[in-house]
Amino acid sequence: MVSLNQAGPEKVIVVKPNHSATWRQNLWLLAALAVPSLGAGIAFALLGAWPILPLAGLELTALAAALYWVNWKLEYRHVIRLTDELITVDKGYFVPKRSWHFTREESALRVVPEHHHWQGPELSVHDRLSETRIGEFLNREETLQLLGLLRQELRIRTHSSDSSIKV
Repeated sequence: MVSLNQAGPEKVIVVKPNHSATWRQNLWLLAALAVPSLGAGIAFALLGAWPILPLAGLELTALAAALYWVNWKLEYRHVIRLTDELITVDKGYFVPKRSWHFTREESALRVVPEHHHWQGPELSVHDRLSETRIGEFLNREETLQLLGLLRQELRIRTHSSDSSIKV
């Protein structure tokens, strides 16, 4: 998902993966699966087959852990701040884990064409010293949308087929 916010002279582009469900919806799914699973486990435990109940609990715990891990991975985002003098790229889950700062005059956008028609082009912001990829988790349409937004703000200095981009 690509969103653009503008507050005065600063533009902020937020790029994040698509969510199929929110954490609250995942909890509702877990509860809907827990009722019949634990109900059957309790019924079998009352009939004397007690080992089924801990296994049902273990199964629900594993499912909850998998849902949590996937939801946490989908919170990853790139925040691109564009001002008149500076371009800042922050990457992280809930707070920036890594940041890159580029001066506006020396920075440019690098576009590497897609290898397959389902993929989008690889995009990265660079200057003479550093480079960072942006939006590598986006689908083709969203990558092209991000490219359109960045084309309005940055020069495209490099349009190559080299895929040795540092992340």
